[in-house]
Formats: sequence, structure tokens, C-alpha cells
Amino acid sequence: MSDTTTERTDWRALWETGDLARFCFVSLGILLHATNETMVATVMPAMVGEISGVELVGWSLAIYELGAIVAGAAAGRLVSYVPLRSNMAFAAVIYALGALICATAPSMPVFLAGRLVEGLGGGALVSLAFVSVERLFPPRIWPQLFGIMSAVWGVAAFSGPLLGAVLTEALSWRWAFGIFTGGGAAMALASYIVLNAPAATTRRSEAASLPPFPYAVLAVLACSIVLIAVAGVDIQPVRSSLLVAAGLLGLAAFFAIDARNPGSRLFPSRLFDWRTPLGAGMTMVAALSVATCSFTVYGPLLLTTLHDVPILTTGYIIAAESISWSIMSIIVANAPPHRERAIIVTGALMIAGGVAGFAYSVPAGATWLVLACAVLQGGGFGIAWPFVTRLIVAAAKEEERTIASSAVPTMQRIGYAIGAAVTGIIANVMGFGSGLSRETAAPVATWVFLAFVPLALVGCVAAVRIAAGMRVNRALPG
Repeated sequence: MSDTTTERTDWRALWETGDLARFCFVSLGILLHATNETMVATVMPAMVGEISGVELVGWSLAIYELGAIVAGAAAGRLVSYVPLRSNMAFAAVIYALGALICATAPSMPVFLAGRLVEGLGGGALVSLAFVSVERLFPPRIWPQLFGIMSAVWGVAAFSGPLLGAVLTEALSWRWAFGIFTGGGAAMALASYIVLNAPAATTRRSEAASLPPFPYAVLAVLACSIVLIAVAGVDIQPVRSSLLVAAGLLGLAAFFAIDARNPGSRLFPSRLFDWRTPLGAGMTMVAALSVATCSFTVYGPLLLTTLHDVPILTTGYIIAAESISWSIMSIIVANAPPHRERAIIVTGALMIAGGVAGFAYSVPAGATWLVLACAVLQGGGFGIAWPFVTRLIVAAAKEEERTIASSAVPTMQRIGYAIGAAVTGIIANVMGFGSGLSRETAAPVATWVFLAFVPLALVGCVAAVRIAAGMRVNRALPG
């Protein structure tokens, strides 16, 4: 009979050795990044009212996610060349600098420059937090630590909108970013006190064996997203169409180049092949990530402009989406395997229903219905995402499973960046290109959601394909 007590995590011992304090510290990077990521939506109405630039609102999320994607890919490799502690301190300084630029921005273009810098620092902090677990803690407690990090992310996603709303109403939207300036600076200074273990202050010896960094593929991705976003700033039919076409071609080139570089690829092979569970799953992730950006980017701004909904109320609504995601994930966590097909399809339908519901509830100003749609959308992600992720990883080739596990959040971030850029184009075409007012906001409130319903349905069809593939696989003998 095995001694199960040796497998338990001794939290008291971890605290006495300082390991628990170090873990709480590295998790702060996740908290800073995720809270800032979700906070910006609720400060947007006040910010646009002061510095204008409503035609650039879609960039606020797109450029933040773009910075996070690039920095997240880089940070995991840099720890082999530069000690973990130095990386963490530098990333925190970059994050604080970005927050400071945002807090003091006199115009929307300067604010967006700050968001890019923030995204670079925040994306690096998240990547380094996961690297820290692998380098600083014993393998036997990794599952518990990763579970706590997921909980930290959920708390941050919930608290970000509320924090932004409270600070905006009590003080100013600038203070919302000012707090993160202080947090990033404090984390940079504390890195040299808390991260004092040898594993955090030395470089890896096997740096020469690292795969090459994917400079070219990330540069193509960045250019593609920027081209799409630029197309919506000053709407001109020919120019904007050409920029969108160039951006879409760039995205196709991004995936093609990535597939041809097995030594440094970001995604597994047969990425969008609907004949495989992996391809259908990644299609579902991509389609639904793009389709669900509209409310995060424009929801609070539209509700405040059209219906005078208080900023704090919009913060509660966005927070409710995050809470729904977390609660539904917990509810279905132990679902039996034969229920997974139905859960994935149900989740996709819930997400699509939320997107379509926003197209009616936001223009109508029915706050309770907006809340219901937010809960529906968040709950759909909560029940579907864990099973889709597991399916994608399980369906990948054995040598590509590590890549597949990181590909899901990477695809999700790319989807958010593209979705935010496209949302900006739609909003400006429908009226925000002429400025912010009740008259210009009315058509935006419908089309910024309705335009993504077809893409949400693509996600539903991909979910059905996944379910059909699971049924076939279980029916096969052996």
C-alpha cells in the first residue's frame, strides 16, 4: 500500500522555505497582465470622452494582444540566455513603462503606443510565470501550482473590469493605469529580493541547443494584424479593401511559414484540416475567438453612450462573463467521456447565442438581457474550452503535443487581436469614423455584433465536426 502523504503538498513547509512566497510573487505577473487586459473596456467611455479617438478603439485590444503574443513567444527562450530574475525585472519595467504612457497619454495614438508596450511586458510576465514553476519548484507540486495560476487568472479577469469602473468613477481613468505603473515598478524592484534562488540567477547551460526564434513568422503576423487594423482608421473603399486583402494574405503566409519551420513552429501540423479532430478544434477556437471580441471592445462604450448605463454597471456585466466561464468550467470538470460531444456542441451554441443576443440587447438597452448574453457567452466558453483543448492535444502527433498544448491559447490571442481589428473596421464603417454620439453609436450597436454571427456559426459547425469525429473514433474497434 503506497504512502499517499508523500504526494501531498506541504504548504506550511513551502512557506517556511520561501517557495510559497516566490510562487505568489511570480503569479503577480499573471494578475497584472490579466487584470489590465480586461480593465480597459470599462475605462474606455471616460477615456474617449477626454482624449477622443473613438475610431481607434478597436486597436486598444488588438495591439495589446499583439505585444503579448510576441513577448510571450520570446520570454520562454530568453531565460536560457539571461537569468530568470533579470528577465522578470526587465519585463516588469517594460510593463510599468507601458502603463505610465497610458496613464499620461494626451491622445489616443500615444495611448495605443502605451498599450503595445504594456502588452510586451505583460505577455513576457505571463510566460515567465510558467517558466518559473518549471525552474523553481519540484515537479511533484506542478499540477497544484498550475491550478492555482488558473484561479489567479480567473480572479484577475473578474476584478479587472470592476477595478477600472471603480477607479474611473471615484478618481479618473488615468488612475486605473497609474496603479499598474506602481505595481510593475514594485515587481521589478522586488525581483532582486524574492528571486534569489540559484535557478533564478543563473543561465541555462543548454542554450546552444535551443530551436531558432521565429522572428520571420511573428513579423509576418504583426504586419498582417496591423494592416487589417489600419484599414479601419480612415475608411476609403479601395484603400481599405486592399489593406484588408493584404492583411488576410499575410495571415495565410503566417500559417504557411510556420508550418514549414518544424524546429520553431508555433502550431501543430494539419492546423485547419476539418477531417481531423485537431483541425476542427483549432478552427472552432479561431472562429469563436474572433467572433466574441465585440462586447469586450465596444460593449461598455455603447451602453454608456446610448443608454447612460453607469460605468460600474458595465464593469459588473463584463465581470459576470468571467465568473460564468469559471463556474461552468468547474461544473463540467468531471463530466463522463460520453457527455463530451454534447458539451462541446452546447458550449459553441451558447457562445453563438450570446453573440446574436448582443445584436438585439445592446441597441435596445435591456441591461438584464445584456447580462444574460454575457453569462451565456462566458458559460459557453467555460464548458467547451477544457474539452476542446484536451481533444486537440490528444489528437496531435506525439512529438507535437507540447506545441499543441500551447497552440490553443496562442490561437485564442491571435483571434482576439484579429477580431478587435475587424471590429474596429465595422464600427468605423457604421458611424464611429465620424465621431462618437448617440446617432453614430446606434447602427454600430447592431452591426458590430451581427456581423460576427456567421463566424460564430462556423465555430458551431466545427464543434459538430468535432463531435462527429469523436463518435467515429469511439465506434472503431480496438
